Amino acid sequence: MSARAVERFCVRIKATAVCSARSEQCHVHRSNRTIPVVVEPRTPIIVGQTGCEIDCATLESAPLNQRCACEVVDILRLHESIRGAFPEFTTDPAVHAHLFSPYALFVDRPALEAMGRVAAAVFDVAGNPGYSQRVLQWAPDIATHDPGSAGGVLGLDFHLTVDGPRLIEVNTNPGGLLLNALLLDAVRSCAPPAWATWTNAAQARDAAVTAWMEDARQQSGRTPSRLAIVDSTPRAQFLYPEFELYANAFRDHGVDCVISDPEDLSFGSDGLEDARGRIDTVYNRLTDFALEDTSHADIREAYLAGDVALMPHPRAHALFADKRNLAVLGDPALLGGFGVDAGSTALLGQVIPPTVELVPANRDALWAARNGYFFKPAAGFGSRGSYRGDKLTRRTWESMASATYIAQTFAPPSMRIVHGGQSLKADVRCFASEAGVLLFAARLYQGQTTNMRTPGGGFAAVLTTPLIDE
Repeated sequence: MSARAVERFCVRIKATAVCSARSEQCHVHRSNRTIPVVVEPRTPIIVGQTGCEIDCATLESAPLNQRCACEVVDILRLHESIRGAFPEFTTDPAVHAHLFSPYALFVDRPALEAMGRVAAAVFDVAGNPGYSQRVLQWAPDIATHDPGSAGGVLGLDFHLTVDGPRLIEVNTNPGGLLLNALLLDAVRSCAPPAWATWTNAAQARDAAVTAWMEDARQQSGRTPSRLAIVDSTPRAQFLYPEFELYANAFRDHGVDCVISDPEDLSFGSDGLEDARGRIDTVYNRLTDFALEDTSHADIREAYLAGDVALMPHPRAHALFADKRNLAVLGDPALLGGFGVDAGSTALLGQVIPPTVELVPANRDALWAARNGYFFKPAAGFGSRGSYRGDKLTRRTWESMASATYIAQTFAPPSMRIVHGGQSLKADVRCFASEAGVLLFAARLYQGQTTNMRTPGGGFAAVLTTPLIDE
């Protein structure tokens, strides 16, 4: 089938074609069904640089994000190369069809550098006694236990606006770091001298593992010897392939590593154990951030007893990721009163959209002004229960009264226009530790919130301009 015929076929059945300029294969997406077709190699649907409407060597990101149709990643070959290098990497084509995007998001280097400064400021403020006392007021009791570390790696999510990056939220167990590290080496920039990745796969992978191991060392005073990556029914998790990548990476650093359900672990006189022996470190991917579920009781007891290094831990979530904290982080007067330096207070006040907790006293006013806000559960994750104000129904609004919500002034995501004029929303995740930025990644999507269900969307490479001295 020719590329032109595939395009006509897609129009006829109301589907979307996602193809590769460097492959003779194409996937036609219609609803939840994926139809593989073979495209004649001389007539690809997306012709890369030759089919782009813009000179990709320009150093301006805005026109590229609006008009560059180049595919910089061959998704089919990426999955094949991953399976070849990591046999344990088991993506499910039916589930992970849109895990990676073939397109890049172009971001000017000064914007990425600003995000790095924001990450450093957030780490700095979290160590301030006045700030921690303030935000721990609404934290669960377990957050008062200080294991002696910051919590490892953060994922700071930004929207790119005409006024610069805006910090939308902070995550303490951010998914996608190692998956995006793999993505980096698959990138074939459409204008290499002008646009390249921030780092490479090997550096990002090593930096990620180093950050987690350093956090464990700060808690226990020693290097991990046996580590469990823990989540509920781990093989059922959408990002389970990343668990396998982490396990492999920890083993490469000399750490025995297993992937476990919390019910596989028990705490007793010999410490936290699984069927094969003692566990001294837990890489925690649970979304029960306070370890309140009964199935997590053994991990909780081991953590409070100081028997196991837990990363990230409940205190980290309380200091960084509770969304009520954004109202404090974004208030220069409050931070200044805590003794935070003027530079950090000004920076955070600029990049964090005004945020308030939704309480009975302001519910009516916020409902009336809802079109200008985005509403999120304070302890939410993965965009669950989050709503754009202009999409809210009265019924949903009333149901939100039973949970703790924040209202954040809406900072719209930027747009990425790709092949065929398809419009995708974009955000940028800055993965960072106390040592600095590890990696930048984008997520391209359609809908109210980020998702991995949009044809052409998914995790996307961030390409940026070179350093001045390069």
